[in-house]
Amino acid sequence: MISKRMQTSLDNAVSIRDIFEEGKKLAKIYGKENIYDFSIGNPSVEPPAIVNETLKEILDTQDALSLHGYPSNVGHPEVRQCVANYLNDKYDMNYGEENIVMTSGAASAIALLCNTLLDYQDEVITFAPYFWEYKSYVETLYGVLVPALCDQKSLQPDEKTFREAFSEKTRIVLINTPNNPTGAVYTEESIKMVTDVLREMEKKYNHPIYLISDEPYRKLSYGIEIPYIPHYYDDTIIVYSFSKTLSIPGERVGYAALTPQMADCANVFAGLTASLRYMGYVNAPSLQQKMLLKCIDATVDVSIYEKNRDLLYNSLTDIGYECIHPDGAFYLFMRALEEDDWKFCQRAKEEKILMAPGKAFYGPGFVRISYCVPYKVVEDSIPAFKRLYDSYQVS
Repeated sequence: MISKRMQTSLDNAVSIRDIFEEGKKLAKIYGKENIYDFSIGNPSVEPPAIVNETLKEILDTQDALSLHGYPSNVGHPEVRQCVANYLNDKYDMNYGEENIVMTSGAASAIALLCNTLLDYQDEVITFAPYFWEYKSYVETLYGVLVPALCDQKSLQPDEKTFREAFSEKTRIVLINTPNNPTGAVYTEESIKMVTDVLREMEKKYNHPIYLISDEPYRKLSYGIEIPYIPHYYDDTIIVYSFSKTLSIPGERVGYAALTPQMADCANVFAGLTASLRYMGYVNAPSLQQKMLLKCIDATVDVSIYEKNRDLLYNSLTDIGYECIHPDGAFYLFMRALEEDDWKFCQRAKEEKILMAPGKAFYGPGFVRISYCVPYKVVEDSIPAFKRLYDSYQVS
């Protein structure tokens, strides 16, 4: 028998993975080319050539025992310094090796930070719509996730709902830009509003409130500048994953970067070090860490995703769908054609279209379309989206 806590979590879950698995079953029945699967954010662009070249070089030239043995819990020192140097050069920062913790992707970094920073029933504010597993990360560590609903037209943070979300128990604000599920990039004006309110609330409650910026899509933006949040707020922790920018989600490597000026920086670093052991992560994969020494600045061909976005957005809005124009990531947030977005997704399956319901992201009334698929899938899906739209006009 599983725990009551886990059973409740399973009962309340809207699993995007289940939709993805259903897509694979439908592909076997109807043929993969006849299924338009926009359900999951699995990169469709090849990793940069330097990734595989570097991995082969490491395996051919480095001592196997030292390569595959335990590194420090927080990561290889030379890799952490490499990350620090890159961030310093790129964003005019002053990180040192002692500010970087290598992690098994961004997800583990957030979980480790929750374990380090939260006491029982402490609160984490995040902007909704949000990546659905944030709730699991926070509540598994006995915290409480408090959504602050974004403006429903711009999908930018809303000051009124943000202010209302704070309490004495607020310890973390978790921000994600470019955003999953919406593709929105929070503007500098929005970031200034968020950080101004945070400083005000730190004074009001007389304790640090850490801003965790979850940034796996930072390099996936389309002609728009993404503010680097530590420039605006000292108590910031950047969480990064190479899953999307290098198209290596299965390799699970990323980092947490602690702003050197932030409150209690050394103790937070020590807490993350201990959390890696306590929570069973131990360390980020050694081989993938070493690969970053040559691939830290590499990125996939973002123009491929941009081409998909342009075709999909323009085609859907021409048909008559209401979509929020995405400036980053590889997601399009589209308003469902009925109030129940789950039922809308079920009806879309009749046209072999698979999408994720907005309710899974605290964004009811919308659906998420992941356009990290081959261009031909987007092309071939347009007539199916038109038939779906037309079916609502006559019903």
